[in-house]
Amino acid sequence: MGASFAEVAREHPIEPSVAIVLFDLGGVLLEVGGVAPMRELSGIETDEELWARWLGCRWVQQLEAGRCTPQEFAAGVVSDWELAVAPEKFLATFGAWVNQPFPGAPELVAETGDAARIGCLSNTNAFQWDAHFGSLPLIDAFEFRFLSFELGLVKPDPAIFDAVAVRLPAPPDQVLFLDDNAVNVDAAGAYGFAARHVRGVGEARHALVETGVLVG
Repeated sequence: MGASFAEVAREHPIEPSVAIVLFDLGGVLLEVGGVAPMRELSGIETDEELWARWLGCRWVQQLEAGRCTPQEFAAGVVSDWELAVAPEKFLATFGAWVNQPFPGAPELVAETGDAARIGCLSNTNAFQWDAHFGSLPLIDAFEFRFLSFELGLVKPDPAIFDAVAVRLPAPPDQVLFLDDNAVNVDAAGAYGFAARHVRGVGEARHALVETGVLVG
């Protein structure tokens, strides 16, 4: 007697189709600015060590959640990191950090938008968003836009994925989330999103092909 449908399904589960793709911005579609100048200011030797401290900094988290002013953020970072620069000077430098799209990013967003509904889910702040990020042409392609400072929540807090899920017209397992931070990917996956750890346009495209959104 042949195997039942239920037995076959258990051995070869059918993955839900992707209805919505959410991109992180920095590190996936946009080149992250500020690493070199921040390393120089702080004296931190490696990018990995810098990122670990930056992502864990309470003032970065406060700014990206929209819970402090840019001036409070600058004063806090200068104090906590013991930077040899005035807060006003640091804030001016921070505002000049420009994240340009990776080569091929606008084309990938457009191609993905032809295959699925698309959006972004990014930890960012109003100060830099208003100065630069929000005016990037590829942002206009997103049907859904989830920004930490507008939500008052930051990744990888599970609450941000809850806030996003209730605003999307598809269940989490039909939402593909692409992020360059493994902690964020793990948190999204634990919530129920189809999450993939990718860095840059090439890895993002590979994940989109692998999940059936794009044709290889």
